[in-house]
Amino acid sequence: MTQDYDLIVIGGGSGGVATARRAASYGARCAVIEAGRLGGTCVNVGCVPKKIMWYAATLAHALGEATGYGFQIPEHRFDWASLKRDRDAYVARLNDIYARMLDNAGVTRIEGYGRFVDAHTVAVGDEHYRAKHVLVAVGGKPRMPDLPGAELGINSDGFFELEECPPRVAVVGSGYIAVELAGVLQSLGSRVTILTRRESVLRSFDELLRDTLMAEMTASGIEFCHHTQMQAVERTDGGLQIQHSQGTLEADCLLWAVGRDPVTAGLNLEAAGITTDSRGVIPVDDFQNTAVEGIYAVGDVTGRYELTPVAIAAGRRLADRLFDGQSERHLKYEMIATVIFSHPPIGTVGLTEAEARTRYGDAVKVYTTRFTPMYHAFTPHASKTAMKLICTGPEERIIGCHVIGIGADEMLQGFAVAIRMGACKRDFDDTVAIHPTSAEELVTLR
Repeated sequence: MTQDYDLIVIGGGSGGVATARRAASYGARCAVIEAGRLGGTCVNVGCVPKKIMWYAATLAHALGEATGYGFQIPEHRFDWASLKRDRDAYVARLNDIYARMLDNAGVTRIEGYGRFVDAHTVAVGDEHYRAKHVLVAVGGKPRMPDLPGAELGINSDGFFELEECPPRVAVVGSGYIAVELAGVLQSLGSRVTILTRRESVLRSFDELLRDTLMAEMTASGIEFCHHTQMQAVERTDGGLQIQHSQGTLEADCLLWAVGRDPVTAGLNLEAAGITTDSRGVIPVDDFQNTAVEGIYAVGDVTGRYELTPVAIAAGRRLADRLFDGQSERHLKYEMIATVIFSHPPIGTVGLTEAEARTRYGDAVKVYTTRFTPMYHAFTPHASKTAMKLICTGPEERIIGCHVIGIGADEMLQGFAVAIRMGACKRDFDDTVAIHPTSAEELVTLR
């Protein structure tokens, strides 16, 4: 017997859940299929537990800096296992909250792995479910390299399974996951080495952010090994021996942070007429439509801005369009702000300087500042803050804003609203500064 719905969502992550709840609010009969824990990567092995670990690392920094403000801090001990236990319990509570949200919205929860039978029929085990609209929102998974001994390392999922802080850690990768987890581990007691294929980290980000972060991470004690090709990993009596193009490295833990891929392999997409690229990405248009009518995709499976709020926003707009008659409703994939929870944190929105000059040439004008924030006037290590505004045209419309330093993660949201609305440099100049803050530098740049 086949059960009928208006919308079937394959994947119970943030994007899938948000879409189903919004659709259900319009009266659609919806079902969410999920084999694992609700909340997807973000809740279980991503944003949420990572931010908890980042907070712990930030507190470790604060304890080391408190003496500059007159505090006499006795020797303190960090209990990784205790934090992990409490963190895991917090995540479990969020799983329950997600389940209740779906139940309260009237969305059917189906446990298991969904696979297409045809374009409008999805099977879970021996049961078949049919809908006019089917959304693929299965997310992604960490990529593991294909080389001897790679399985001896862990990925970002494995990071959250660690029961203690490893003494020596090698992190392979140069993206945001690599720098975030490397910063957490170093702050909480590990000796960290980052191995990259090229000369820097965060290569797709603005040069100001890359260079400042590299300098700050180096000053914190993190070591870098650039222009490195990984070759093999072996277990030894002393831990792990990592062989690479420039020699060998001994470590107790090897963390692969070499990218993520969509988990589309088991969906039997061929039965629905959907094709993917070599990574498993499902191509979609601006309205989240796949090449097959009635099948849609949001989130990491689309390969576009692999960020939780993007998946949520795209999914809600899709539900608005399909079930509330908002025919032109869709997410505009531009001026999307994001934050890197490094130490110090990064906030960025819009074009990098290099991208802006490629697109607008001599019409680009750049304003930058670099300073020691007031907080660090009394701390042993004076971490720098750096900011950049990128403008174009005679009106100096702001097309890029990049910040690294204390508070960058919180201050950027408001600026991102203004920039997305078309703010110009004069608008920033005419805004009265809040003093004394780091954020005021963005409205006093000359």
